[in-house]
Amino acid sequence: MLNSSINHIQSMFNSNNILKNPALRFLLAFGLSLSMSVPSVAQYTTSGGNDVTTPLHLLKPDYVTPYGETKQADIKAVLDRVYKYLDAGTPMQLVDQTSKANVDLRSANANSIFKQGDFRLISYEWGVTYTGMLEAGAATGDKKYTDYTVNRINYIADVVSNYKSYLKSNPGAATPVRSVLEPHALDDAGSMAAAMIKAQRTGQIKSDLRPVIDNYINYIMTKEFRLKDGTLARNRPQPNTLWLDDLYMSLPALVQMGVLTGDAKYYDEAVRQYQLFSKRMFNHEMGLYMHGWVQDMNPHPQFHWARANGWAIMTKIELLDALPANHPGRSVILGMLKEHASGLAMRQNGTGFWHQLLDRNDSYLETSATAIYAYCIARAINKGWLDPKAYGPMALLAWNAVSTKVNAKGQVEGTCVGTGMGFDPAFYYYRPINVFAAHSYGPVLLAGAEMYRMLAQHPFEINDSSVQMYK
Repeated sequence: MLNSSINHIQSMFNSNNILKNPALRFLLAFGLSLSMSVPSVAQYTTSGGNDVTTPLHLLKPDYVTPYGETKQADIKAVLDRVYKYLDAGTPMQLVDQTSKANVDLRSANANSIFKQGDFRLISYEWGVTYTGMLEAGAATGDKKYTDYTVNRINYIADVVSNYKSYLKSNPGAATPVRSVLEPHALDDAGSMAAAMIKAQRTGQIKSDLRPVIDNYINYIMTKEFRLKDGTLARNRPQPNTLWLDDLYMSLPALVQMGVLTGDAKYYDEAVRQYQLFSKRMFNHEMGLYMHGWVQDMNPHPQFHWARANGWAIMTKIELLDALPANHPGRSVILGMLKEHASGLAMRQNGTGFWHQLLDRNDSYLETSATAIYAYCIARAINKGWLDPKAYGPMALLAWNAVSTKVNAKGQVEGTCVGTGMGFDPAFYYYRPINVFAAHSYGPVLLAGAEMYRMLAQHPFEINDSSVQMYK
């Protein structure tokens, strides 16, 4: 009754005449506030029993998200759907831009482009996807996931090699691998570089990726714009701006380069950058990061965008995975991981999802960030960095929520599209969602892989109707 009344008021409010009526504006605001304070998920049960004859505490609620039912086979089924969709939707083929006819690699020229699929083969989002496929293969033992990444990285390497030769006699010509040969942003470089280094460790990359990797790393280390203190930055949307997203677009590649070369300077720079970002952007009281920071902006509005917080916590996972055990930065990163995980745990919705703006519960529930959190928390549990008893149920609920957004075709629903930076709430509240937003596919693969491992390492039981995790 209350909700229908509020909806009626809302429709009245949306008309131009009513919009001018202060009384109705107040009534609407009061009604919406009241509706948010009334529990909307509790159910009255008519079991036919009473407190004497029926154990009411064991009655099964009508959960929106599956609860206490997840098995490894269920996770594998979701991963298989995503794989099947992506394998078909990301063809490895060059075509003529005009005729659309297939082009043999040896005949590729300035008019050749990658055959259009649903997603690009080279992007920061697909760097995450390549890593996700590798993790899914490692976790489940199913080689098809690993092959997805290996085959495409091999193909990209062949295309890059071909165009390097082509450009020697055709300098300045257009190529479909411009972002590889001449990266112009951290988005071009970091995620793909990290995925390539990981792919190379499979031993199945037949081409020499080192020149490509070196080019990416050189961009991050020497060419990206920086603040005076050396912090990686951008000059958009304002001069001297830090984007939280850029933690993931740079630092995982640096620590992976440390693993590849054994050179400690890459570890040191990654830790230094993390600290430079965090001292400006992490709100210790909330346990959350702001999305963007602009030099000389005062006061500074804080918008705690979910996916950017996802890139930040995933970066911590990447650093802890790669940093040597004796590196002095490990304890700093581990402490930040625990603080951030605590802040996120307090804001998980009862459905298992997190909101688009983490501290604004009237913003929509978003899939890609939820998948990232499911992965990061599960991996931290599996690595011994977080307590499974405290965080395991949270991660499982998050995965179960994400799994409901993978449709029958293997598409991931409820994902916010690519997002710049704003300084008002409407910008974040009304970002569109779309199944072709590439940002969720890698995180879903990563989350599924790590949850698969977590169920093996930390089985759960239902005790008094609740999920309980054990070592």
